[in-house]
Amino acid sequence: MAEFFVVQSFSPAKRGMKPDIPVQATSVMHARRMAERLALQKPMVFATVMEGDPESGDFGEPKLIYFHGDEKPEEVSNMQPI
Repeated sequence: MAEFFVVQSFSPAKRGMKPDIPVQATSVMHARRMAERLALQKPMVFATVMEGDPESGDFGEPKLIYFHGDEKPEEVSNMQPI
């Protein structure tokens, strides 16, 4: 199993926010730094890590590295923080 680090940011839209293209990071620290930089410009950003096997499609639950925003979406609130 490999670890996958993903940073997801959101941009303002007419009705709330729209997701930007997710970006893959190389480590927990890289994901955190990237998310912290994006948080200076974006209304919501979160970084996650999950273990998985892309060949089999078997992935574990994502864990929260970092969150920035006024209100956590339910799926982010349910993530275990690291």
